[in-house]
Amino acid sequence: MILLAACSLLAGCVHTEPVLKDVFAGKFILGAAINDAQITGEDILGDSVLIRHFGAIEPENCLKSGEVMPVFGQYDWILADKYVEFGEKYGLEVYGHCLIWHSQCTPDFCFDEKGALISPELLKERMKQHISTMVGRYKGHIKGWDVVNEAIMEDGSYRESPFYRILGEEFIPWAFQCAYEADPDCELYYNDYSMHEPAKLEAVINMAKKLKERGIRIDAIGFQGHLGMDYPDLALYERHIRRVKEETGLDVCITELDMSILPTLTRSADLGEMSFAEAMSNPEIRARMAEKFNPYANGIPEDIYKQWNDRMADFLNMFVRNSDVIRRVNVWGICDSDSWKNGWPIPERQDSPLWFDRNYKLKPFLHDYLYGR
Repeated sequence: MILLAACSLLAGCVHTEPVLKDVFAGKFILGAAINDAQITGEDILGDSVLIRHFGAIEPENCLKSGEVMPVFGQYDWILADKYVEFGEKYGLEVYGHCLIWHSQCTPDFCFDEKGALISPELLKERMKQHISTMVGRYKGHIKGWDVVNEAIMEDGSYRESPFYRILGEEFIPWAFQCAYEADPDCELYYNDYSMHEPAKLEAVINMAKKLKERGIRIDAIGFQGHLGMDYPDLALYERHIRRVKEETGLDVCITELDMSILPTLTRSADLGEMSFAEAMSNPEIRARMAEKFNPYANGIPEDIYKQWNDRMADFLNMFVRNSDVIRRVNVWGICDSDSWKNGWPIPERQDSPLWFDRNYKLKPFLHDYLYGR
């Protein structure tokens, strides 16, 4: 009843409006990432949009090892359990993100009490323990897991993460094998960003082929859809999606879809050797960068907003065109105010990267898709 009441408060939330998950049914599953406020019911309006329009959920943070396991082997299940319960309560497909990732990782996962890297044998033991615990707890409740996240760099090399430094490339097949053993019926994915980079794609394809050659289960490759107004090239992105299927037989999931409307900040061109933190601590540099990279502080010009909608429409049409390969499209948040892009990397930035605006209204490109131009 609370959610129905909330929906009635939404401008434009009328039940004659097509339901997005139904519109895309038979093409791909439409999902969204949800945050802590939505999991706990604090964001009632966000929940009402989510439940009406999306058929699947993925958590922004609550299943990452650093969140659910602040100390290795010591779990806090409160929010993770609420996340799974939320999805099941409203009949949503529930997905897990993510089991092995170098970032937001439990601090002592790969290190001993002196801060030194642990042995390969101990890391394999810890990985198996963690993956078995996570996947096993939600066996039959979580449909698919991002098993390994962001392990390969844009140049095709492996990221020098603690997992790689200890086990080399073997940490990836080991993670997938552990996940499969914990739940043989669960879908297992590799997930990464910048999949439009040719060298990165080659490395991911080769990694997936090696897994399959060894008889290790992998079901799909996640393309993190963090897009910009000037990248990636749409035709290239589409070719890379097709190549995954053609060369590995695996489907693709668009796992973290958003598109910044703001100018792209390039570290090499705009920061030199400085880190973002160093730049932001200098008032003069921060003001200069805010002026350059946050130009719409007083509102987005109509022509820029139209360019964004036209470009997102092109990507949506491409996803539909390749729905024989794409099994799921997951938008990384419900409405613009949810997005991690706000305040990143410049605290003052206000972005508009998602499918619903700050008033929970569908963006124009979706109206065009639903009703025709």
